[in-house]
Amino acid sequence: MTIAVDFDGTIVEHRYPAIGKEKFFAFETLRALQRDGHRLILWTYRDGALLDEAVAYCRKNGVEFYAVNASYPDEELEPGQSRKINADLFIDDRIVFGFPGWGEIYQSLNADNASPSWSEYKVRYDQAASRSFKGLLRRLRWWILGNEVR
Repeated sequence: MTIAVDFDGTIVEHRYPAIGKEKFFAFETLRALQRDGHRLILWTYRDGALLDEAVAYCRKNGVEFYAVNASYPDEELEPGQSRKINADLFIDDRIVFGFPGWGEIYQSLNADNASPSWSEYKVRYDQAASRSFKGLLRRLRWWILGNEVR
């Protein structure tokens, strides 16, 4: 799969414009995903010198991306052109279901089959998220509010 990965809040803690502390198992998981044959794209708000710092930080930690803020290497964007990219999966701390953690992401992608359908991935993701602290808070909120919020 081609997997787009956010930087701030996902690979490292939010400290923008500085580079935050590495998230637990981030680089180990990214390297494992690459060994498994996935293409990784760094997909981030950063640009210019801040982007160069992020790419260098990842390289120093053993992760070289297939592309950066683009669908493929050396893609040229026109001024004002959207940086929307073509990927099979987006890993970001601000996604709808929350960020369950790198271990859970790797396990959900490497359960029985290596290329799950969206519905299978959603079930795996929900299971992983339910084991996380945010998942616990979500279940508590759902229970306290009388099953009104999901």
